[in-house]
Amino acid sequence: MKLATTTLFFCVAALLSLGMVILYSSSTAQVGTHYLIMQLAWCALGLIGGTIAATLDYHLLKKISLPLLIFAVLLLLLVFVPHIGIKVNGARRWIGHGSIRFQPSELAKIALIIFIAYYGERHQRLMRSFWRGLVVPGMFAAFVLALIFVEPDRGCTILLAAVSGTMLIIAGVRLQFIIPPALAGLTALAFSFWHDPMRMKRILAWLHPEENRDGVGYQAYQAMIALGTGGWTGLGLGNGRQKLGFVPEHHTDFIFSIIGEELGLIATIAVVVVFVILVVCGIFIASRARDAFGLLLASGITFMIGFQAFINIGVVTSTLPNKGMPLPFISYGGSNLLVMLFAVGILLSIARQAVEPTQKKTNPFDEESTSPQLT
Repeated sequence: MKLATTTLFFCVAALLSLGMVILYSSSTAQVGTHYLIMQLAWCALGLIGGTIAATLDYHLLKKISLPLLIFAVLLLLLVFVPHIGIKVNGARRWIGHGSIRFQPSELAKIALIIFIAYYGERHQRLMRSFWRGLVVPGMFAAFVLALIFVEPDRGCTILLAAVSGTMLIIAGVRLQFIIPPALAGLTALAFSFWHDPMRMKRILAWLHPEENRDGVGYQAYQAMIALGTGGWTGLGLGNGRQKLGFVPEHHTDFIFSIIGEELGLIATIAVVVVFVILVVCGIFIASRARDAFGLLLASGITFMIGFQAFINIGVVTSTLPNKGMPLPFISYGGSNLLVMLFAVGILLSIARQAVEPTQKKTNPFDEESTSPQLT
């Protein structure tokens, strides 16, 4: 376990360090050190939160699982309140004032993961039933997803739906119960895309990039140019040209393209490898968790980080249609960084109480658990 936690720590540290360096390089020509200073401030808050989470007993999260979810829902509702919610490019996803903003959907991610983990352990003997195993937790998840969907934030909706579904499967919900609502959700999502001209244009631009490189596909096309220009070793730190207004949102959702242009293919492959290692460490921690709550919580956090990285890198490399989503620990975005570091702290807390290889590993979904039960 020590190897897993040490590796996890250094993976996060490496991604954070790369993020700060490439953020400064990509934004200094436009705004100087403003983005870097803001990101450092959020990083400091995230490290404090992550340290507290790693130090405390993760079982304490059971007591606040429902209140935290309710609080996250209230914040999601506030984004629609005039003068509180901030509208940018037609989407209401933030609350705050001026440059100080918080994205409630980021808090909703971790809140829903904690709640499903708590529910899955509390009702572990009933998770194979349709109503208690799928319908009840599904109603909570659907309500949160609906609020995020209408902001609108399709990417976060898909991410959180995938993580929630994965956690329910791990908790014991039968696949034959999961598949019909999953297909219904995908059908509803496709229907919404079909009646959303902007997102349909993005999908068509993804299918036909050359025909849309001067229109809606401009961002993705320029990102591919940045990745191709970098070659194996890159143009050198600070020498990238696509960040000079050619790749929109190059410091946030498309920062991976700047890494490829300035540091080359080797660096981008290294980033992918680090994320894979991070996910492997998270899965190992989950597998050694002392109880069902720790197993589900670690799994949810791990897949949240892994799925988000996969979507971001897939979009930047044009493997997936364009959808704004930050690259964990690297992209500019205080809310996401704060929540990610707090989530890593929870992982370390679970690892701290994990079952050692010399101990007998019992099934955490057995009726009798080896961990203390907090009610």
